[in-house]
Amino acid sequence: MHLNFHFTQVQILWTLTFAAHLVLLVVLLGRDRVNRYPWFSASIALVTLRLLSSRLLYGRLPELTLGGIFIVLAVISAIVSFLVLVEIARRAFGRASRTAWILSVLVILAAVVSVLATWGPWPAMRTLKPDSLLGTLGILQLAAQKGGTLVDVSTILLGLLVVAFGARFGAGWRSHTQQIMIGLSTASIAQLGVQMIWQIIAKHTLPKTMADYERILGVKDKLVNANSAIYLLVVIWWIACLWIDEPGASAKALAVPVEEGASPVVVEVPLAAEAQEGEPAS
Repeated sequence: MHLNFHFTQVQILWTLTFAAHLVLLVVLLGRDRVNRYPWFSASIALVTLRLLSSRLLYGRLPELTLGGIFIVLAVISAIVSFLVLVEIARRAFGRASRTAWILSVLVILAAVVSVLATWGPWPAMRTLKPDSLLGTLGILQLAAQKGGTLVDVSTILLGLLVVAFGARFGAGWRSHTQQIMIGLSTASIAQLGVQMIWQIIAKHTLPKTMADYERILGVKDKLVNANSAIYLLVVIWWIACLWIDEPGASAKALAVPVEEGASPVVVEVPLAAEAQEGEPAS
């Protein structure tokens, strides 16, 4: 018996990525990571929703309606992603001095503004008028694109800071904070790398025949698939890291039975010799 599976690379990557997100959500809920990283958990749920929506709504709604839905979701994703960075930064550098915070923020802002000013074209301001549905969607699309770039650049810079200095403030290599940040930075590097490569190809390549045009589109598809594959590996990394407890996980409280009528005695049983992230050992 011969089994023929006519699945494209896009379909396989979508299926694996969607399944990985469901597993990651189960890990976040089952291992009680949601309370520590609520915005990160919300971002994973939002990406899962976008993946599901792209499969269920594509080809079933008018193009304008479908485009509006995904543009709004992209704007929301950019906002949530920025809040994730704030959450991770507070976890990683909560004990840093105010001076260090101010200097770090200024350096990141300077780098982000420089990239935004030079990366990609900016439309003329006179064209940004919310006087119609298309005009409003155009403004939202620009916000989603530039917001995504802002988040990606900020993620890479914050990732470098966490890897370089996180251990000094309790966010070492085996901490969930640094592991999440490594995954976010890897995904952002891949995203910006694909955009940069495609811009170079599009700028210096002029198709002369239909075959040349199809070949260029094929290169773009390969870049997109490579980016999707890297992100899938990042999600698998998060699943593995967040399933395992950090060294020095919180102690379990055990109630010791006592005589009737007496108050229960709670005994703290440490799980490891190391202290929790940012807390002294008991």
